[in-house]
Amino acid sequence: MQASELTLQKVASPMLYGIVGVVLLLVAWQWGSAAVGSETALPSVPSVVLALGTLALETTFWGEVAVTFGIALLGWGIAAIVGVLLGVFVGTSVTVRAATRVVLEFLRPIPAIVILPLVMLILGPTPEMSVFLIVFGVTLPIAAQTAAGVESVDPVMRNTARSFGMRPAEVLWSVVLPGASPYIGTAMRVAAPITLILTVVAGMLGGAPGIGSSLSIAQLAGRTEDIFAYVLVLGMMGLLLQAAAVRTERRLLHWHSSYRKGE
Repeated sequence: MQASELTLQKVASPMLYGIVGVVLLLVAWQWGSAAVGSETALPSVPSVVLALGTLALETTFWGEVAVTFGIALLGWGIAAIVGVLLGVFVGTSVTVRAATRVVLEFLRPIPAIVILPLVMLILGPTPEMSVFLIVFGVTLPIAAQTAAGVESVDPVMRNTARSFGMRPAEVLWSVVLPGASPYIGTAMRVAAPITLILTVVAGMLGGAPGIGSSLSIAQLAGRTEDIFAYVLVLGMMGLLLQAAAVRTERRLLHWHSSYRKGE
């Protein structure tokens, strides 16, 4: 009974603090709106909630949410496959690592938004353009983190596996990838909200379908309350995506010592 009470207390305390934080944010928002005295500059909380309720009654709104989520998840999945494969390829070969280090370090700081005009000319304002932008922006960070995880695997474990007659593919699958899995899991979790950001940017600046395009239209029309409503929706989508990424990471890597420390 005591253990269950402790567990309930551990869960309830962060939730309580989170609720308090949200309430304080809403109070500060409402106070700021009253201080500014202009619904156009900073709409009040009730007006934004009303706008959000109006949007929720429109079927097109939920279609935009689904499209945004679909594009983000598709780009995330493609970037994960390409990034992990590239990271393993770089991390397992000293020669490849030395040959690609300068190129990867050169490309990593370049934001994906830089190539948006070029991608728009080639693919146009399409979902494919958004997916390509996500893959370009997320693949290299995942690859770099995966390569770092592969490099961190203890050489003694690799040599021991080889001494037992395991082939290179078996060593990679049974020793290297499990050892690098926390790095890969962290990279995937960090990349999750970035995919949503890039999807919205592609819609706002490139006209791709999704919430980003609707947000840009609301901005041009001067509907400030709709802008804030869309921002709230994006924030909630980000929370859901991040929570799903954390939950998936913990379920897949529950066996690892780094994920059993808090248990």
